[in-house]
Amino acid sequence: MRVPGRQVDELDLGDVRRRLRAIIVGSIGNLVEWYDFYAYAAFALYFAAAFFPGRDPVVQQLNAAVLFAVGFLVRPIGGWLFGHLADHYGRRHALMLSVLLMCFGSLMIAVTPTYASIGVAAPVLLGLARMVQGLSLGGEYGTSATYLTEVADERHRGFYSSFQYVTLIGGQLCAILVLLLLQQVFLTADQLRAWGWRIPFLVGALLAVVALVMRRNLHETSEFVAARSMPRRHSSIRALLNYPREILIVVGLTMGGTTAFYTYTTYMQKFLRLSVGLTETRRPR
Repeated sequence: MRVPGRQVDELDLGDVRRRLRAIIVGSIGNLVEWYDFYAYAAFALYFAAAFFPGRDPVVQQLNAAVLFAVGFLVRPIGGWLFGHLADHYGRRHALMLSVLLMCFGSLMIAVTPTYASIGVAAPVLLGLARMVQGLSLGGEYGTSATYLTEVADERHRGFYSSFQYVTLIGGQLCAILVLLLLQQVFLTADQLRAWGWRIPFLVGALLAVVALVMRRNLHETSEFVAARSMPRRHSSIRALLNYPREILIVVGLTMGGTTAFYTYTTYMQKFLRLSVGLTETRRPR
């Protein structure tokens, strides 16, 4: 015979476990996506010369930076596209598709031949891979934020949603950790330039497959189920344009913080190497 109060506690505990599992799985996928996206910036010093001919490393890094920017240009398109998919077909399906797309983009970079092998097609394929990664990350960013917000209970919504940004930074730190391990422990600088730079992208593709498998069993949020049964009167973009002042404020605040953030996390490495003249601490064998 069950005690009523104890039964309620067991139901509450089961609900908490379900929410925590959904948040952990959703956050891990976000971490993997940011690792894949940032691995490009972390290893650009080693693979830029393989895709852009010439003897000036600064020009090679500028060319690599242009393709890095391509990923940001298509992110809004990915956000709109995956937002549409998430609203019509479910958050889970959109999250699974985004991580699958990131797997394809990372694998594409890992196996793309160099300029010496296929000429100008090499940077073109690299640019296409960055577009795929940008679309994926744009979709992941908005969809995972929505999912984490909806799956959390009202008392802990801010706390649970914060894991999206925690895993964003975590993905970047993981990319740096892989760089340090390959750079200081396993490979020499020459090996990294020759073929070692492909390893982090292969790792990212494998991690994306793991995240995809984990996301198969994510449950849909009750908010999506309720919204799907209600008639849609206006498109999301039209509803958003009803608040132009708020949009400009958010864009302005985000633009300033994002500029400072990426200047430090992506440009600083190149500045120390190309301008200050710092070298890898490990000596070639």
